[in-house]
Amino acid sequence: MSLQVGIIMGSKSDLEIMQAAADVLTEFGIENEVRIVSAHRTPDEMHDYAKSAKERGLKVIIAGAGGSAHLPGMTASHTNLPVLAVPIKKNPHDHEALWSNVKMPPGVPLATMPENGAKNAALMAVEILALSDPELDQKYTDFKKKQHDQVLQDDESIQ
Repeated sequence: MSLQVGIIMGSKSDLEIMQAAADVLTEFGIENEVRIVSAHRTPDEMHDYAKSAKERGLKVIIAGAGGSAHLPGMTASHTNLPVLAVPIKKNPHDHEALWSNVKMPPGVPLATMPENGAKNAALMAVEILALSDPELDQKYTDFKKKQHDQVLQDDESIQ
């Protein structure tokens, strides 16, 4: 299998949240790369990363950042690939990252996950990739059934 998902973050401190995305993708057998690409401190590298992503084989980019969180939106403005934003919430910050991502202007789509929702971002990437991959679609179907069955089992155990 070839590289399909790029996971980028604004700083190394974001890795503790973003690692969950890499873990989920690896669990599904999806090759991914993890990089630090700051919209503010390395803007040229961010631009180059987004511009070259499609030709390098990426199909989805997961971008996580905290604070003003410009990385996801700026990445989306430089690529035609789907970009999934993970607003990173750390104390004592409020919800700046979330607001930065949900306030994108018309014409620059950005799929925004819950705060610290790297796992959901990876699962959304799985859903996107499964549209054209029957084997991955079956793995995802099995994953959802396992979740369903676990809830029923948990319910039964407390009755």
